[in-house]
Amino acid sequence: MRLVGLLLSWLLLLAMLPAIAQEPVPPANPADTMDIVLVRKTDRFRYVKKDSVTELQMLAGNVFLEQGTTKFYCDSAVINPATGVVEAFGNVHINDADSIHTYAQYLIYYSNEKKAYLKKNVRLTDGKGVLTTNDLEYDTNLKIGTYTNGGKVVSDKTVLTSKEAIYYGDMKDVYFKKDVKMKDPEYDLATDSLLFNTDSRIATFITKTRIVSDSGRRDITTSEGYYDMKNKVAKFGRRPVIKDGTTFVTGDDVGFDDNTGDSYARGNAVFRDTAQGISILANDLKANKKTNTLLATQRPLMIIKQKEDSVFVSADTLYSARLTDKADYQKTFIRPVQVVTDSLGTDSTALSDSLWRLTVLDPADTTNRNRYFQAWHRVRIFSDSLQAVCDSLFYSGVDSIFRMFHDPVAWANGTQVTGDTIYLYTKNKDPERLHVFDNGLVINRTAEDFYNQIKGNTINGYFTDGVINYMRAKGSAESIYYAQDQDSAYSGVNRSTADIIDFYFANKELNRVVFRSSVEGTMYPFRQVNHGEMRLRGFKWLEKRRPKTKFELFEDPVINE
Repeated sequence: MRLVGLLLSWLLLLAMLPAIAQEPVPPANPADTMDIVLVRKTDRFRYVKKDSVTELQMLAGNVFLEQGTTKFYCDSAVINPATGVVEAFGNVHINDADSIHTYAQYLIYYSNEKKAYLKKNVRLTDGKGVLTTNDLEYDTNLKIGTYTNGGKVVSDKTVLTSKEAIYYGDMKDVYFKKDVKMKDPEYDLATDSLLFNTDSRIATFITKTRIVSDSGRRDITTSEGYYDMKNKVAKFGRRPVIKDGTTFVTGDDVGFDDNTGDSYARGNAVFRDTAQGISILANDLKANKKTNTLLATQRPLMIIKQKEDSVFVSADTLYSARLTDKADYQKTFIRPVQVVTDSLGTDSTALSDSLWRLTVLDPADTTNRNRYFQAWHRVRIFSDSLQAVCDSLFYSGVDSIFRMFHDPVAWANGTQVTGDTIYLYTKNKDPERLHVFDNGLVINRTAEDFYNQIKGNTINGYFTDGVINYMRAKGSAESIYYAQDQDSAYSGVNRSTADIIDFYFANKELNRVVFRSSVEGTMYPFRQVNHGEMRLRGFKWLEKRRPKTKFELFEDPVINE
């Protein structure tokens, strides 16, 4: 009978064990349950006494533990109540205030410090991104996770990998370190350190970083700034370098918006198109990739590269856009040519003042051929062979003409040209022809400060190898010419009018004058002439306005002599 009673007592005790396992383990200090781990559920529960001071709690099957707002789930666990250490095995899941979830196959948790060390297929997610690694340290109090043996974060379609990282749960920031790589549908990134927010999906650059677009066309090197992947907006500092096809942009502060196509560069900004040989420098550059426009302000300078002699253009404002976007561009801004057929029936072209040859431009063409540049206010041009000033300028890439308006003045060697409007035609970026519309006046200063002059309704000048060698005045033409004998001694001063007057130059100096049709004039003995009165109407020698070097382009120009 005693044996039967003993067996019944054991059976009753075994039947009660599952119910006991559902109840929380009594805390060591009932007054404070926030610093201990409570057992909320387990299929099997037992105590194991290791020695006189160490007693372990052994849990197995659907284990559910809790400390404050942090919940722990696993297949099995061992708890040391004395040290507050929890060791968990199999399908570990930490639910941190229902905001951050961490998964692994193995966990050691120090409840007194609220630090978890997870191993094997570790995965942490905040609902915005997923961090995976094989080793993770996670502070449940500060909500900070750290890996040091490699890992990755996936946010939407963006994948970031690194050897080390720190995750800040409250801010949803991840600080990546060492061999950081980012792969996005639009960009690939490589750097040594990067800050990324899984909520805003903003990548912040804190050290030298290289970003390459998926197509490989855009290549960015920066050491400071951010890229907003959600809104496709970027901003870079510390003089980043952006290469986009054949273009190059840098500045103290550079940014772009891929949604609108807008971009900017500020502070000693530089734009360079290596294919077209054009550079623009300014303190403020604004561009739009979709409309293919560029606006430069705050002391802008455009440089058109040539074989040996670049052209420098400065102004208060520079603007560039596609020629096909400008109304009536074909009639207004394309160089007129005449089609000529030779005896072999082959087409060739020649300049014409009256006939047009239709030039077809593709609106999708983004090369310099389908591009124009405009400059406003205090425009100054410098090259070794020619200098000019005006108030506004228009340059077309399809015909390579500089159109100068509002009080233009041009200089070639010792010759000055003025008129209401001046067109400078170039070929292979070298001066080829100069055309003056209305009130044209050419002044050529001799070595002794006497002034040869030619005036006409229109004036055309022609260059050879960038040097002026011939000029023609038409319509009510007038001239003053200092004639010289074979020994270069002055023999007299000729003042004449004609329908057409031609000036011929040699060695950059006026060599001879030819009068054509309806010629009237007088040759005055040289010693009997008051040279100060030998001036055609409108005469002004404007040498003080002339930029002598490219370094004078930003000096305050002299408006009136």
